[in-house]
Amino acid sequence: MARVLLVGESWFVHSIHQKGFDSFTTSTYEEGGAEFVAALRGGDHVVTHIPAHRVEHDFPRTAAGIADIADVVVLSDIGANTFQLPAEVFARCGVVEDPIAALREFVARGGALLMVGGYLSFSGIDAKARWAHTVLAETLPVGVLDRDDRIELPAGAAPRVCEPTHPIVAGLDREWPPVLGLNQVVAAPAGAVLATVDAHPLLVVGEWEAGRTAAFTSDLAPHWAPPAFLAWPGYAVLFDRIVRWLSREEIA
Repeated sequence: MARVLLVGESWFVHSIHQKGFDSFTTSTYEEGGAEFVAALRGGDHVVTHIPAHRVEHDFPRTAAGIADIADVVVLSDIGANTFQLPAEVFARCGVVEDPIAALREFVARGGALLMVGGYLSFSGIDAKARWAHTVLAETLPVGVLDRDDRIELPAGAAPRVCEPTHPIVAGLDREWPPVLGLNQVVAAPAGAVLATVDAHPLLVVGEWEAGRTAAFTSDLAPHWAPPAFLAWPGYAVLFDRIVRWLSREEIA
């Protein structure tokens, strides 16, 4: 049983309603990743969620602080700016400990990290996620591009397993339900590419110093992960196994 800290997977939506001459605005708050959380809890993992707007308040700023609450940190659809520009820095010009440096140290000491794809993962839309420009980039089993890295697949493309003997994917279908997009990355020389989409790395795992890291370059929730992918029986098995491999637990 691993302690998993999911960071991100939340957003605010501000809408403008135009009705002839008149208009008004509405706002909503939404969270994603319910299927992912349910899958891990179904595998007896303990999952804690820090939504994006709570990072500056709730994400630890030391490696020891991260280790106190997590064995595996999952970053999903959240950019580096959210970690590096809290109000103390951006609004008040203060000096604070860099939580991204703390996360890097957490991995170096034996912790585990999974980055999941999305519009604000890896490089992201308009290159706004900016992970390539952080000290965390060297821990990942993939190289992050320095540009908008989205690959949109509106017709869908099926992931394919390319290392069927690896314990994470052993026994899973060789072809998975289609996804609608992913972030383009370059597999690191020491990274093991376990699955691809149209020859692009989808699932890559590796080790960095005393820790383990993984990259899943498509989404764990809509829109890149459509309903058929979320309903696939292998979905829960896949992410449970990723977490178990990262935390060095036995994979059934």
